[in-house]
Amino acid sequence: MSAYLQVIFLAVLQGIAEFLPISSSGHLVLAKFAIQKLGITPAFPLEDITLDVALHVGTLGSILVVYRNDLWKILFQPRLLALLFVASIPAGLAGVFLGDLRTEVFSNRMMVGFCLLMTATLLMVAQQVERCRFDLTNLPFPVAMVIGLFQGFAALLPGISRAGSTICGALIAGVDRPSAAKFSFLLAIIAIGGAGMIKLKEALFESTAPVRWDLLATGIGVSFVVGVLSLELLLKLLNANRLVYFAIYCAAVGLLAIVWQIVSP
Repeated sequence: MSAYLQVIFLAVLQGIAEFLPISSSGHLVLAKFAIQKLGITPAFPLEDITLDVALHVGTLGSILVVYRNDLWKILFQPRLLALLFVASIPAGLAGVFLGDLRTEVFSNRMMVGFCLLMTATLLMVAQQVERCRFDLTNLPFPVAMVIGLFQGFAALLPGISRAGSTICGALIAGVDRPSAAKFSFLLAIIAIGGAGMIKLKEALFESTAPVRWDLLATGIGVSFVVGVLSLELLLKLLNANRLVYFAIYCAAVGLLAIVWQIVSP
């Protein structure tokens, strides 16, 4: 498999999994291990998350397109901007102080498996306890911080879905489903954009290794297109209250990842 085919495959996987609550990062880890186990030379080293960040930047573009009509209005809603700022603090702190831990666990299939099981549990709990007390017009700041803590936790561990975690955190805290989804993806703009800028700075000014900009650009483009379709699908499924299907899927893949690590270390 050529480097381009690898990147396209991973980009399609990212575009599908980023917005469906099944953890794109966890799936990328498992896919990279599968490529390696097949004896194929990886396009990027397993521990290098440059491609992962690039693919996330592609799906960031998907959010900007799908929510393009809302983004301009948000600039004139200072309270919502303040809520997003407060909710972004935990993920920002986690990225600054625990970035090394994130790199270590991103190469562990056993960790991915257990985290996918945690995601499945979270999805089941959220569907059972949602209360719909708040929307984006009356969302309290403490609730925004709780949602941010869910995002910060998800940012560190592959297998904990960022989208699923923040949406479930919002539902558990009493936010209605459409507002939970919108707030989650608005938060993603800040989180993914920040991570992308940091990684770009490292690639341009701190890394001595050659950067395959052609591969990164291919990944960004493919993940963007697939991400638009995936995000629109998630919004329909979320409104139809179908989180349980994703919970079953995450549990199945999580168990398979654990068994795979045990059988083939």
